[in-house]
Amino acid sequence: MSHVTYHIVPHDGGWAYRADGTYSETFPSHEAALKAARRAAGEQRIAGDTHGIVYEDANGHWREELSDGRDRPWTDVEG
Repeated sequence: MSHVTYHIVPHDGGWAYRADGTYSETFPSHEAALKAARRAAGEQRIAGDTHGIVYEDANGHWREELSDGRDRPWTDVEG
């Protein structure tokens, strides 16, 4: 099981959450960003459906895999 941490950080004149190097939209307050991060972290833990996926890898090769909807990350929020 993977682990994702949502970090609350100053961003673009306000606050945002950052996970794996990606920023959310900007929120007017730390509290608003924290609330949104907690919601996103909770949603990411919810199991979904198993689907076949097709994607292009870093070498330009197309791959097909089965994405298990029960394989959800452990998440937390810091900041």
